[in-house]
Amino acid sequence: MKRFALIVLLFCPSLFALAQQIHSHNDYEKPEPLTAAIRHRAGSIEADVFLVDGKLHVAHDKSQIKPGRTLDSLYLKPIAALFDKNKNRFSAGTVSESRKYTFQLMIDLKENGVEAIKALEQAVAPYRTCFDRAMNPQAIQLVVSGSRPPIANWIDYPSYILFDGRPSELYDDETIKHVALFSDTFQNYSRWNGEGGLPDKDRETLKRFIKRAHSQDKPIRFWAAPDTPNAWKQLAKLGVDYINTDKVAECAEVIK
Repeated sequence: MKRFALIVLLFCPSLFALAQQIHSHNDYEKPEPLTAAIRHRAGSIEADVFLVDGKLHVAHDKSQIKPGRTLDSLYLKPIAALFDKNKNRFSAGTVSESRKYTFQLMIDLKENGVEAIKALEQAVAPYRTCFDRAMNPQAIQLVVSGSRPPIANWIDYPSYILFDGRPSELYDDETIKHVALFSDTFQNYSRWNGEGGLPDKDRETLKRFIKRAHSQDKPIRFWAAPDTPNAWKQLAKLGVDYINTDKVAECAEVIK
């Protein structure tokens, strides 16, 4: 029986369910960007990025750009430093002392997606082993969201750059290999405010979407979902893979 179970798991990858993880929404706005999310083992960390004068600046709005707050200074360089700290002669390193822990860095490009990805490739180049899982299985997975290039061109980008998919989009067999997850606004499925129980009709609608995403072996995330303990619990119970939250520490306590 054990041998049969092992065979089933090996040949049915869709049976693998990603345990509920935290998506640190607008992580750069937190008192401790990156470090708090890592401390609480977030599975996904988000940074909004603008390409200005050849540099990738991290900010929610263009008017909020500040000198020195770049993707490199807030995320790429600190992540590389952690890998360097945790490497040895047998390994290219990990982002934490827990050697099984890794995450995806979601880069929400606010505009000029094609040019911004070119700048991203250049910015990542000095730290390639920290962001390319072909070179290091524990590398951080880069996921581009927001102003993404045309879907038809996704297959032309380096394999270490994946994309944030949408349920309304169609992907051929090759392109979907470049999709890291499916994301959508919760408001397309429910107007529930996070209090009490999720309406039955909305629950069934969400279940259908989650089942479809999982049948393609893709995790899912909802933005603009209620950000409360009750909502986290119910969304996790439904099978939402990445729980979108601005309250990382509190959410970690609830879904651990």
